[in-house]
Amino acid sequence: MTVSVDSTTSATAHQDAVLRPHAEHAFAAELAALAAQDDRPRPQRWQLSPWAVAMYLLGGTLPDGTVITPKYVGPRRIVEVAVTTLATDRALLLLGVPGNAKTWVSEHLAAAVSGDSTLLVQGTAGTPEEAIRYGWNYAQLLAHGPSRDALVPSPVMRAMADGMTARVEELTRIPADVQDSLITILSEKTLPIPELGQEVQAVRGFNLIATANDRDRGVNDLSSALRRRFNTVVLPLPESADAEVDIVARRVDQIGRSLDLPAGPEGIDEIRRVVTVFRELRDGVTADGRTKVKSPSGTLSTAEAISVVTNGLALATHFGDGVLRPGDVAAGILGAVVRDPAADRMIWQEYLETVVRERDGWKDFYRACREVSA
Repeated sequence: MTVSVDSTTSATAHQDAVLRPHAEHAFAAELAALAAQDDRPRPQRWQLSPWAVAMYLLGGTLPDGTVITPKYVGPRRIVEVAVTTLATDRALLLLGVPGNAKTWVSEHLAAAVSGDSTLLVQGTAGTPEEAIRYGWNYAQLLAHGPSRDALVPSPVMRAMADGMTARVEELTRIPADVQDSLITILSEKTLPIPELGQEVQAVRGFNLIATANDRDRGVNDLSSALRRRFNTVVLPLPESADAEVDIVARRVDQIGRSLDLPAGPEGIDEIRRVVTVFRELRDGVTADGRTKVKSPSGTLSTAEAISVVTNGLALATHFGDGVLRPGDVAAGILGAVVRDPAADRMIWQEYLETVVRERDGWKDFYRACREVSA
């Protein structure tokens, strides 16, 4: 097929204008560089070898000097197990607390393996079985009866037919009877279409990544039959404050560039402060281990820290001098911590007075937090 220069330029301009490009577009240059130098064995229909997929997620430098930016900061073995699972006949379940990059890792795995992260089913309490199996074009169905032309394939069905990676987000939020429609797909690698007396058989390269957060246990627990079809990988919270600061700084920089917000080293002090507050309240103890604190009802995840800092950077840019300061992040921290207006507010006030107030170099932060908490 011939593509005109104008249409190619238009497509590039469209991607540049997209607020949040898919991973395969945002990191197309890195994926292309990896593919060009990847001489290791690749499973059928994979865009990269398992080794290259792991490097894409963890980052590194290629022999030609190309720098691959880290997409996930965490234990290497976790990524290796996840990638290896996708090269087998078992599906992958990414489990962890809310906001610890399960969706982010899922998207980048699909982008690196299949070159397409968009075969996605978003799990909710209202997700129907058709979202996982197939639906019907009712105009075609009424006019001509059941046929393949009237069938509307789900993202999972399309992934099976094309040997791609499908994604199911928030699996435990999907009703149990709808979840169980995955059992035949994952065990027999077949999706029956009884209305047509046909079936779709998965071709090599097909697999599925699901995510679930461990706060949802008891919402719609996976049946033992379905759980056996998955290899579960638990994504931990960042093991150290430095690692979490690095993650937040990287993501804020990426998001900031897409929003035309300035990034500078001056903001790293406030990022570290936000991360310190979140970790101490999350862990129930100060960083030095000397003072126990009460934990609020919220998760105070890394994703929420990223949101607080990004919002603070926008405040600094549009209503300040562009430098991230305590007053820019204080309101965001208050909103993240105080979810229960009664109990959480008391916990926050106690933390401010017993920890923040006494900490060297935190006077401006303490005053900013007191001001928005009043």
